[in-house]
Amino acid sequence: MVRIASTQPRKQRKARYNAPLHARGKFLNAALASDLQEKYGKKSCRIVVGDTVKVQRGDFRGEEGVVDGVDTEKGTVIVHGVSVTKVDGTEVPRPVYASSVTITKLKLDDKKREERLEAGN
Repeated sequence: MVRIASTQPRKQRKARYNAPLHARGKFLNAALASDLQEKYGKKSCRIVVGDTVKVQRGDFRGEEGVVDGVDTEKGTVIVHGVSVTKVDGTEVPRPVYASSVTITKLKLDDKKREERLEAGN
């Protein structure tokens, strides 16, 4: 999160809402599954498109799917299979906050990402 000295919730929220886009990427971290925590020696990692996640909170708790999209501005992710039906019958994806999911499988096509995870040990 953006580094501010105050512990007041209103100032914490303001810093989060007004954070620049390059700092908002840090809000997209999610907990790693226990087996991944042991393997990489880290508790959390940034979510990228292609990771497999499990929803931990809300109406879709327990649903598992691949991340189809990441919205850095809102701090949400689009998980395949997590959708709601609109009144006219169309299915639309339901955004989920990154903190509400657990990463169960990492997409390691990016060599730099793999090196950063390995460096955590």
